[in-house]
Amino acid sequence: MEDYILEMQNITKEFPGVKALDDVTFCVKKGEIHSLVGENGAGKSTLMKVLSGVYPVGQYTGIMKISGKEQEYNSVKDSERAGVSIIYQELGLVGTMTICENVFLGNEIVKNGHIDWDAQNRRCVEMLKRVNLDEKPNTVVETLGTGKQQLIEIAKALNKNVDILILDEPTSSLTEQDSKNLLDLLKQLRESGMTCIYISHKLNEVKEISDTVTVLRDGRTITTRPIGELDENKMISYMVGREMTDVYPAKTHTPGEEVLFEVRDWTVPTRKNPEKNLLDQISISVRKGEIVGISGLMGAGRTEFAMSLFGAWQDKPCSGEIYFKGKKRERFRHPREAIDSGLMYLSEDRKRFGLLLNSDLKVNMTLSSLNKISKGGVIDLDLETEQAMQGVKDLSIKTPSVLQLAKNLSGGNQQKVLIVKALLTKPDLLILDEPTRGIDVGSKYEIYQLMDKMAKDGISIIMISSELPEVINMSDRVYVMSDGKIAGEFDTKESLVTQETLLQCSTGK
Repeated sequence: MEDYILEMQNITKEFPGVKALDDVTFCVKKGEIHSLVGENGAGKSTLMKVLSGVYPVGQYTGIMKISGKEQEYNSVKDSERAGVSIIYQELGLVGTMTICENVFLGNEIVKNGHIDWDAQNRRCVEMLKRVNLDEKPNTVVETLGTGKQQLIEIAKALNKNVDILILDEPTSSLTEQDSKNLLDLLKQLRESGMTCIYISHKLNEVKEISDTVTVLRDGRTITTRPIGELDENKMISYMVGREMTDVYPAKTHTPGEEVLFEVRDWTVPTRKNPEKNLLDQISISVRKGEIVGISGLMGAGRTEFAMSLFGAWQDKPCSGEIYFKGKKRERFRHPREAIDSGLMYLSEDRKRFGLLLNSDLKVNMTLSSLNKISKGGVIDLDLETEQAMQGVKDLSIKTPSVLQLAKNLSGGNQQKVLIVKALLTKPDLLILDEPTRGIDVGSKYEIYQLMDKMAKDGISIIMISSELPEVINMSDRVYVMSDGKIAGEFDTKESLVTQETLLQCSTGK
């Protein structure tokens, strides 16, 4: 008999109009790293929310056992008492508090009715040492990078004496080095007897650290296999239900000769030190119907560059020249001005800056183009519904209705909603910031196809991406940024352009 620490049997969970989990069985052996993979909307996060008590007993059907004992949670606290802790993609730390305060938040050591700070600091030092983080307990969290914050989240979980640690897309916002450090830590935790459930769309990471993999598709368990029986192509075929011979679609668009957008000597000083530039004399051009990639390491200034062009930084002085649609123009003073002129930007943080999560899809899709569906200041509700329904159809968005709340959609479908929102503004230039972050391989392919179609239809695209294969395969040209400057420009039709070439350029080597 297998030594299972976790057994989830015949788990079914329904939302209005959607069966998110359909008779799912998921069993995890003690002391292994068990990866859970599948497309967005496959049911991975829903299953983990059942396991972690977000969806309490009564909101699902099925049986759940930990170490052979049947579990019925009424809250997240109940799951923590059972030895389960989950770390979400969006970290749950309080930036203005110290590491120690975050590690013990809601789980303080109390002595005689007061917090025992000495005991907490001693324990915090032990936890930080365990996750290989060389920081002092009184360090304020917001002064640290995302990689270190991820380690603090793990220290916080370990402090609760967990037996099962769930990590949901833990490396989606990390640099390559921070990702490596995290994977090495998980291997160490496995050696110490910890059981980890790992959710990721990065199948190379899944292949590297997993002992076992379970694939979900459309809310059902497709297979559970030892990692030795799977390669990336096999996992993809299980995930999408078909063989995928190509990760990237063939390019059908051909950029025109006309330069649609050009920036010359774009400079933005830092707020604290005006003598140092956040963006320093950046010059780029984009032709009509061209996909231009912007690559670079985290902190290179890519997002800052995009937001400054979009008019999102009204309070920052920007200098340089902008030429758009054949005319020299002043900088955009507000995003509304940029949108009305034909420039649209989609943020890398779709939940914070892209969507109204508690509003329906219809509202989200038309939010930036209300002037196009209004007359005399009154929204044409029929036209709004018609355009939203057409967007759902055109992009194959999985939803029972345009009245579905945005928060109930998977990450890939949320991203498609944002693209509909952008397209309804009828942009000439679309800036996509990390358009496939946290999205499964099947949804990525659909978005790639859509980008190629947009370019073929004459829309110019600037794509900011940390994934070097994506930059090379989807772009016609690539600009590499480093320390707020353009470090190099490459034509991807040339065989000399490799991941190593772009990485060396971004590091100044």
